[in-house]
Amino acid sequence: MSQPTTGDEGPVMPQDSLTRLTEATAEELIHGICFKTGPPRLLGAELEWLVFDAERPGRPVSHARLAAAHDAARALPLGSRVTVEPGGQLELSSAPASSLTGCVDGLQADLTAVRGALRDQGLVLRGLGQDPRRPLRRMLASPRYEAMETYFDRTGPAGRAMMCASASVQVCVDAGHEEPGTLGHGRRWRLAHLLGAVLVASFANSPARVGPYAGWRCARQGVWGDLDTRRCLAPPLEAEPRGAWTRQALDTEVMCVRTLDEGAPWAVPRGLTFRDWLRSGGGPRPPTAGDLDYHLTTLFPPVRPRGHLELRMIDAQPGEDGWLVPVAVVHALFDDPEAAETAYRVAKGLADSYGARPAPRNPLWRSAARSALADPELRSAARACFRAAASALPRLGASRHVIDTVGEFTERYVSRGRCPADDRTEPQQTRHPQHAGEEARS
Repeated sequence: MSQPTTGDEGPVMPQDSLTRLTEATAEELIHGICFKTGPPRLLGAELEWLVFDAERPGRPVSHARLAAAHDAARALPLGSRVTVEPGGQLELSSAPASSLTGCVDGLQADLTAVRGALRDQGLVLRGLGQDPRRPLRRMLASPRYEAMETYFDRTGPAGRAMMCASASVQVCVDAGHEEPGTLGHGRRWRLAHLLGAVLVASFANSPARVGPYAGWRCARQGVWGDLDTRRCLAPPLEAEPRGAWTRQALDTEVMCVRTLDEGAPWAVPRGLTFRDWLRSGGGPRPPTAGDLDYHLTTLFPPVRPRGHLELRMIDAQPGEDGWLVPVAVVHALFDDPEAAETAYRVAKGLADSYGARPAPRNPLWRSAARSALADPELRSAARACFRAAASALPRLGASRHVIDTVGEFTERYVSRGRCPADDRTEPQQTRHPQHAGEEARS
């Protein structure tokens, strides 16, 4: 897995960032850097959290309190990197780990420290895919986020909701072998997009009662699907991965053009794809390798190739340890050969429902976001995948705590055709005592 697995700074291009690009060089750079193949051996995770007042969870937390909380987290001696999203969401990004135990133990230790620091300020971290508090408020003021907001406002409110009110668990796995086979990069790329709908459905945790996504279990996916015409979409599933991703990246609009003057606003062109910029120089200046590097960080498909594969479709999860379930399940289904073979057989059965449209806008992904595991096809696929993951975890050296936590999630949700969002849409008295306690603490 290429370094780092830490947010949206993007991969480091092996070229002077000020060198002017040609179209051929840009294609070569993307083609070469986004799929680093080899034996799968590393795992990473990025955990986004909403920050709530411990005593008054329904009220927004002031920017001053959020800034103090972020500063307190950054001051801790952590193994994970701490970053902040535009709405004040706090993100912990692990270093690439050589085992599930290493990844989970490192994040658990860092989360314990961060939760303690925030608790001293009367704040708590909450795992929820979409923040229910209104109004939406952008905390971070920077040329990047000013430009991003301007760009997304052209197509509606989804951009601000994504920036200021969403949270996820992102799992990073190696791209896989160059050669075909169970762990080959082409199969893993295809698996990620077909199985991604199963992960959306299993871990849906952003229910909406009103608005354009009313009744959806994963409203966060609705937001991502509505961002703009191309930026959030997967490339064609049947195409060769490197070529498809290269075309997708170059044929997506440039979100913004950075200025060399520190603090000056960035240009936000209309309708200028990166390929157009390369061919015509239609932006305020010619594009460089650094601009291509930055452009790649502004692409938000459900599976983003960054040397490794970054799975971005999973909602933030409830509870102290809910986050570790998707990390463990994804690791098992991608990196254990036996479980990966089972997962791929299951995923192949979903191809017809995936159809010709890209994720997340095709029928399979839309059903996952709306209905979650109430969809019979997704429910059957999830049960098979979670069984395969449970069998694989001991082979992968998972701890008893991880195995039990995955087992409890499977029994509570997957086996019953439910997802975490269902806890929030059912009457209070039907909730499990453990989760009712969490609601009270949050």
